[in-house]
Formats: sequence, structure tokens, C-alpha cells
Amino acid sequence: MRMISLAAFLFAFWLALSGHYTPGMIAVGAGCAILVALAAWRMRVVDAEGHPVHLLGRAVTYFPWLAIEIAKSAWAVTRVILNPRLPISPTMTTVKASQRSAVGRAVYANSITLTPGTITVAVDGDLLTIHALVRDGALDLEAGAMDRRVRDFEGGA
Repeated sequence: MRMISLAAFLFAFWLALSGHYTPGMIAVGAGCAILVALAAWRMRVVDAEGHPVHLLGRAVTYFPWLAIEIAKSAWAVTRVILNPRLPISPTMTTVKASQRSAVGRAVYANSITLTPGTITVAVDGDLLTIHALVRDGALDLEAGAMDRRVRDFEGGA
């Protein structure tokens, strides 16, 4: 089932990016998607970590929440930058990731990096080193709201 899902996703992605909808080109795209899916299966990367389709249902709630967080953070960073006194307070902090899988920790680290004003500098097991433009950004991460959201997204308790 995961193979079919991967081939369908790759074909849909190819179709969206190519812009060619003639029967011949559609056949080429479908063939390429199937060949890439077969190559991925042969390399043994079509698993829950390499193609996490089980997260699709939870993505419907997680990604809109993340988009709102990115917008709020972008607004806060814009206000700091446009302030004539430039009230930045660069901070390094370490947070513990409560996710159970490598995919969950990667989603958490990437979610932090996608949020303006924060970047994941290092990942060492379940400890993430974060650089924040302002101390409030670091405090928000230390509070753990994003960690809980990603854990729920991953399916954790």
C-alpha cells in the first residue's frame, strides 16, 4: 500500500510541476513515478520513516497551526527589525524533544527553523540546541507548546 501511495504522490507532484497534460507526457510521468517508487522499494526506503503516509490525517490540523505560528513569528520579527532601537537579545537555549521517532524529531527541529527568529543549530539525540533572535522566542520554545503539537502530530501520548 505504501508503494502505491508513493507512486501516486510522485506522479501528482510531477503533474503539478510539469504543466504538460498531453497523453504522452502523462504516460511518461506515470512511468517515471513508478520507476522511482520501485527504486525506492529496492533501496528499502519505502517505510514508515521514508514515506510517512500515516501522518497525513494529522497534517490537516498541524500544518495550518504551523502556518499561523510562522505568520505570528514573522510579525514579531518584523516589529523588532523596524524598531529604531532594534531590541534584539540573541539567545542560545537547549530544549528536550519528546518525540519518539527520528521523523518526529526532524519535524520538530524543522518547525523551529521554519519559524522566523529561531533556528535549530544542533540535534544531539533528543536535545535540540536553538538560537533565538529575542529571548521571548527562546522562552516560548522552552514552554513546550510546539513540542506538544509535534508529539501529537507524530501520534505520541
